[in-house]
Amino acid sequence: MASPFPGMDPYLEGDLWPDVHHRLATQISRQLAPKIEPKYVARLEISVMEDRTFESEIGVMYPDVEVLRSLPGPPSYSSYWGEGGVMVAEPIATIAPLTIRLPKVRLVSVEIRTVAHNELVTCIEILSPVNKREPNLTQYRKKRERLRQGEVHLLEIDLIRRGSRVWHSPKIPPVPYVIALTRDVAEFMEVWPLNLADPLPLVPVPLRIPDREVPLDLASALKAVYEEAYYHLSIDYHQTPPPPVFSEKELAWLKELGVGS
Repeated sequence: MASPFPGMDPYLEGDLWPDVHHRLATQISRQLAPKIEPKYVARLEISVMEDRTFESEIGVMYPDVEVLRSLPGPPSYSSYWGEGGVMVAEPIATIAPLTIRLPKVRLVSVEIRTVAHNELVTCIEILSPVNKREPNLTQYRKKRERLRQGEVHLLEIDLIRRGSRVWHSPKIPPVPYVIALTRDVAEFMEVWPLNLADPLPLVPVPLRIPDREVPLDLASALKAVYEEAYYHLSIDYHQTPPPPVFSEKELAWLKELGVGS
């Protein structure tokens, strides 16, 4: 069964997103591989980070965050022999009655590398909420700058409405989703702003000159991911999508589509 949405499905932005993120990266790699061989390969790069500002995500992306509880007891003391052979007792700090395990987030990107020297040519980043809020937002922006200094093409896919935009530009309209391409030595960034009703575009993936860029069909990639994972079995389209809330115009469009509460 296919998603009822023509483009990005906002119901995938909740606790399904980690699975969507990983599968989408895999599908992108799978789609590009036959188009770029034999000179290039598409590899998955996986990084793991702790989400230290995850409070706003509890119930959205981390509904089952592990909470460890212990009952507070009476104050404890440690004893030792002091000067003059006098026994001294000092209180020990009270054990915290509650601890919460920080979620570990696995972020997957697609790297296109040369076969001859394994040089990084193009990086495809699929943004997650953890990328779009501090302190990780600043760290991600530093990564972007390192890639640019290394003359690496960067294709960024932002299909998450929560968090802050990675790019500072008043020219980017207030749309739910954005795809951006920064070529290795370009002085400008190519941007695809996407409204809720827009289909995902066919975007270029640049390689080393004189090799021609190859197309990436994001619509077919997301469609394949949705169908292979049977997401329709986990989604109740009669419920409200994950936050943030939609505008009145978007809510009206959702109603026409027949989804939402």
